[in-house]
Amino acid sequence: MNDVSYTTEEVAKLLKVSKLTVYDLIKKGDLPAYRVGKQMRVDADDLEMYKQNAKSGGGAAASRSKRNNNLNADREIPKEFAKDEQSSSGREPHPGTLVITGQDLSLDLLAKHLERANPSLRPLRSHDGSLDSLISMYHGKSDIVSTHLLDGSSGEYNIPYITKILTGHSCVVVNLLQRQAGLYVKRGNPKQLLTWADLGKTGLKLINREIGSGARVLLDEQLRIHGISRSGIEGYEDVETSHLAVAGKVAAGQADVGVGIEHAVSLINTVDFVPLIKERYDLVMLKTKSNTERVQLLLQTLQSPEFLQELGSIHGYDLSLTGQILYDTDK
Repeated sequence: MNDVSYTTEEVAKLLKVSKLTVYDLIKKGDLPAYRVGKQMRVDADDLEMYKQNAKSGGGAAASRSKRNNNLNADREIPKEFAKDEQSSSGREPHPGTLVITGQDLSLDLLAKHLERANPSLRPLRSHDGSLDSLISMYHGKSDIVSTHLLDGSSGEYNIPYITKILTGHSCVVVNLLQRQAGLYVKRGNPKQLLTWADLGKTGLKLINREIGSGARVLLDEQLRIHGISRSGIEGYEDVETSHLAVAGKVAAGQADVGVGIEHAVSLINTVDFVPLIKERYDLVMLKTKSNTERVQLLLQTLQSPEFLQELGSIHGYDLSLTGQILYDTDK
């Protein structure tokens, strides 16, 4: 038994990840932790178990299973990191904890600026896709949800999904950014894929995104609009869980095409990007009596010159709507 324990900062340095990522691992139950006074601690044995599970491919599920079998009651994750299974109608935010869901780099910047504006906050990052994020909010597990979901019938982004999934709840939708989405293709675009309709060409191999992601919804809506059968597309069932991973498959020659955003492909020299749609990347917050100050903090942060300057330095982001309220159930 190793009696050594680490702070979250030390764990972040050892794993070479951000402190927010460590908090996210703790919150999900993948990395056991406990509180000593005001400080979170992780035992060396538990950190080593997590690393071994990650290396062996056991992943989060194995880590959680071993944790549930081996941890004693006095080693439970503190309540503020436990997943709240209650409906959002009965859930109030844990003091100081702010769960932000989504996968875009901009959300890491947002978390940093929110914490800077209010040091008493502890932003945690959860990397769910857009649909899963909204469902997470409905179940009371997320405080700020990011979403980029196209409704092909109306051409509207996000609002149709938000009003259906969060029905009965007051919420506010504010824009974070806009960005180009389209197709990742091999350098030179040898298959001449220039439109969504070109996905119906024979002989193409696709690499897809996971169910619940905005990119998967975008692809499915475009296939529906253009009358293209999913079953006729080779690779439709093959998935990756990030834009960069999809672009990497195309770069490696393991797929001819994938759907993603411009920023990710800018990091890979052997892949071209075919822009087809400007998508709106919005943030959602529930409006409750206890959440009023947090909503205002979000709006102030999004409109702050410091945040806008840092966000604007990232290639491919359109900030013309950033900070604007696009939908409010109470107005």
